[in-house]
Amino acid sequence: MLHPIDSSSPRSVVEDNPWHTGAACRSDEAGLFFAPSKEPTAARLAREEQAKRVCARCPVLLECREHALAQPEPYGVWGGLTAAERRVVLARRRRRDVELREARRVGVQQPRRIAG
Repeated sequence: MLHPIDSSSPRSVVEDNPWHTGAACRSDEAGLFFAPSKEPTAARLAREEQAKRVCARCPVLLECREHALAQPEPYGVWGGLTAAERRVVLARRRRRDVELREARRVGVQQPRRIAG
């Protein structure tokens, strides 16, 4: 989610990235994407679903999501994912990277059999 630039935002986004210009959320209120303090759970879930609907129609959803995962953005809905959902994606990526490294390590150490 690309939120408007202001100093009260948890992380202000620098507007020099080209993908920002096409973001569907540019015209939406930043409060839709970020939780007010002590927000009741039902209200938070409803607000997050509304933010995700904006993200679902966004032409730069994947760029936004990758930005949020690369930073990583600790708050709000970015790229159609909540902070908790982004943590799950990052954990899965870390696990996959470890598994790939291990598979390469094991594969390199195994002697190659010659047919015949």
